[in-house]
Amino acid sequence: MECRPTVKNIYDYIDSIAPFEEQCEWDNSGLLVGNPCREISKIGVVLDITADAVRYAAANGIELIVSHHPVIFRPVKAFLEGDVSYLLAKNGISAICAHTSLDRANGGVNDVLAETLGFRNPVPLAAEGESAMIRKVIIEETEANELAMLVADRLSTGVQVADCGNRIDTVALCGGAGGDFIHAVAESGCDAYITGEAKHHEFLAAHELGVTLIAAGHFETENPVVSVLAEKIAAAFECEVEVIPQKSPVEYY
Repeated sequence: MECRPTVKNIYDYIDSIAPFEEQCEWDNSGLLVGNPCREISKIGVVLDITADAVRYAAANGIELIVSHHPVIFRPVKAFLEGDVSYLLAKNGISAICAHTSLDRANGGVNDVLAETLGFRNPVPLAAEGESAMIRKVIIEETEANELAMLVADRLSTGVQVADCGNRIDTVALCGGAGGDFIHAVAESGCDAYITGEAKHHEFLAAHELGVTLIAAGHFETENPVVSVLAEKIAAAFECEVEVIPQKSPVEYY
């Protein structure tokens, strides 16, 4: 008789490859919805647990969703029908979310981003602190427009670029909303920084600091890890694992 894994078994596995204790203080990674003792036969993996993702899971026999972004992030003051966490509970679907723990992990979000872009041997920008989630790579010398076109092509997206006119051979990478790390990137001596999204003042800071800044979309820079994580979970457990279909909420024209 096949022994199915429990939610706790899968939690422990994810904790072994992306330790939850490594998450940032402000984060909320971990088992956020469900029963740790429940046996699981089918898992869905997705970047964001949206209402559409939960409905897909319920219609396709998925009992546990593993996501990158936390389905519950800030303190909840109400738990109402139509809320995504309510939909999970109503349908008996558990949720494990690995956010900044997966950003920082070896083989996690930012290592996969580097691989997707064709960059080899990424290393953490710092040994500890939040900057440890950023990756640093050495590439063949290029210019901002060439690097931007490569990023746009590899991620099938549009990009925003603060071109500082510098030659580039040392690049920092951080998927998602990493624009506020621009000063740490500059202090590390990188010529360019690729992230998901950046604010206006962060693009201004990039020019002042002489670091070319490329923003390629929050979803686009993080979603590549979903299929990689699904493959790892499938290899570790004898149960069905499926990537839940999801598109970026942003379109580029």
